[in-house]
This record gives sequence, structure tokens and C-alpha cells, in this order.
Amino acid sequence: MKETEKVEIMHFDQEGYLADGEALHETGKRMAAMADKVADEGYDAVFLMGVGGTWDELMQLEYMMNKYGDKDLEVYLIHAAEWLVAGHKRMTERSVVLTASESGTTPEILEAVAKLKEMGVRVVAMTKPDGPIGKAVGAENCVAMASSHGCGGCEGGYYLADCFGLKLLERRGSFPAFDRFIEQCRGIWADLVDIRKRFEPVAERIARSYALAPYTMFVGSGALWGETILFAMCILEEMQWKRTRYISSADFFHGTLELVEEGVPVVLFKGVDEYRKLDDRVEAFLKSGRTGDDDVVVIDVDEFATPSIDKEFRTIVSPWILSSLVTDRVSAYYETVTKHNLNYRRYYHQFEY
Repeated sequence: MKETEKVEIMHFDQEGYLADGEALHETGKRMAAMADKVADEGYDAVFLMGVGGTWDELMQLEYMMNKYGDKDLEVYLIHAAEWLVAGHKRMTERSVVLTASESGTTPEILEAVAKLKEMGVRVVAMTKPDGPIGKAVGAENCVAMASSHGCGGCEGGYYLADCFGLKLLERRGSFPAFDRFIEQCRGIWADLVDIRKRFEPVAERIARSYALAPYTMFVGSGALWGETILFAMCILEEMQWKRTRYISSADFFHGTLELVEEGVPVVLFKGVDEYRKLDDRVEAFLKSGRTGDDDVVVIDVDEFATPSIDKEFRTIVSPWILSSLVTDRVSAYYETVTKHNLNYRRYYHQFEY
């Protein structure tokens, strides 16, 4: 295995980030326009299709649409590889699929799009318009994906997906605050810059304490569950080759708690939604002193202010906050401690499998 050279800290491009945030506002309008078109045409169910990191990212939208949607709304999060072999009985020609691919070449997504087109199912994609998946979907139903799992987080992708999903809810009368939320989002990117600055020393401390640990647990729930999986799997497993265990706060007490012991780092991501009660229970157990484990980190998104956003929207932007903290800043410091470049892979995209 090739050893990495000395890795410099991945500094945050504040100006570029803010410029990208403003550009996202225009791209978001396109996503909302595509949702308007779907609503005008009518639909019977919404399918969110991903694989790997995109499946994790779409998990927060499934949560939001079910949280704010009416009782007749049908939203299904599906894994492209599983759908290709098993299908979904509820999917019809009147259904709509939102999918995403950062590379634009994800084979499972590409194969699924071809099959969906044959079935006459409408597809909206966040991917490179000139990539294989973008070409298969068609430019009129495609926008460039705004995510970087290795350097900058996923909050841009979350924003674009929310522009689509929440617009559909507005058209159903379930999210009448859509326009106000989108307008306030113009200021969220500056808030997320401030959040990064405040968190920088904490990110470094976490990495220096635990980046070389042989095994780390990550616990989350609700709107943060997808980001919890994404950070543990896409960042630490795939990009850092670290052994992790990601577990929901609801399931923590059904098996995983028996593995908490001295020397095992446990990182809890606390949200601001109704699932916080489950996070509180996990935190109380971890800090009870019964396990003998002092390697406990609690990252509470409620401690990071977003003055641009009304309190009623805090749940929606909570995964964006966590992405800024861990997928961006903690990953940058892990790279410096492990000396393992975030772009190195042994198998992923190295050969056919």
C-alpha cells in the first residue's frame, strides 16, 4: 500500500463557498421548477433513489417529506442496486424518481435510469449534465450535483434535494412557508462559515484523539441519521479505511451498548427534532460512568447558531450543520493525523467489480 506524504490541513475556501452558495440559489430555482412541472402533471408516489453516499443524503429528504407531508403522500427511499433486482410494487408510470450521482457514472444508477425510462417513469437527477447519467436523464430534467464528500460537505446537495421535495409539499399545501425558507437560505452559507470557524479547534481535537483508534462508534437519529451513516461509511470507511459502527439512537440499546467499554470512542450526533429524546437517552447512558469509557464525544447541532434561518426551519438545516462540522472539518483533520489522503482508494473505481 502506498504511504501518503505529509498531508496539509484542508483549509476552507470561504470566498468560494459563499459564491457557490449564491449560485445554488439559482440552481435551486430549477429544482423547484421541475417539482412544479411534476405537480402540474400529477404523480402517485415519489421515489428517492440513491446508492452509497447519495442514498445516505436522500435519507434526510425522506424524513422531511414524511414529517411535513400530508397523510396521503407516498415517499419511498430506495437503493438502486436493490431496486434493480427486486423492483418496487408501488412504482407506476405516474411515479416520479429523484436520483443523484456525484461522479455521473454510478453504474447502478445508470442501469436504473435506463430501466426507468423504458417503464415510462419520470426521472429528475442531480448529477453532471454531460455525464452518462445526465445524458440518459436529459438536460431538461438534470442539474449539477452540489456535493463533495471529500472536501466541503454535502449541504449543497441537501439544499437542492430540499428545493425539489419541499416544493412538492408546498404544491400539496403541506409546506406553505417554502418561499420564505428558500429566501432565508441565501444567508445560511455565511452562517455555516461561522459555524466552521467556531468548530475548528474541536474538529482538530477529535481527530488527534481518535483518528488512529482501531474502532469507533457513531450514533445519530432522525434528520441526522443519513449524515451519520455518510460520515462513518463514505468518509471514514471509504476515504480513511477506518473501522466504524454506525447505529441509530433508537437501536443503540439493543445490542450495541454491550460493546461500549474503556478505550472505545463513541461519537453521538444530537439533533433538534423529535428524535432528540432518543439522543438524550444515549447521552445519559454514555455519561453515567457505568461503562468506564471516557472516550465519548457529543456533537449537538443545537449549539451552533443559524441566525439567517427562523427557528421553525432548524430541523431542515440540521443535516447541513452536521455536514459542515464533520464531513468537512473533522475529515480534514483526520487526513492530517492518519496521513491518508482522502482521495486514495484500494478498490473503489480502480477496476471492474
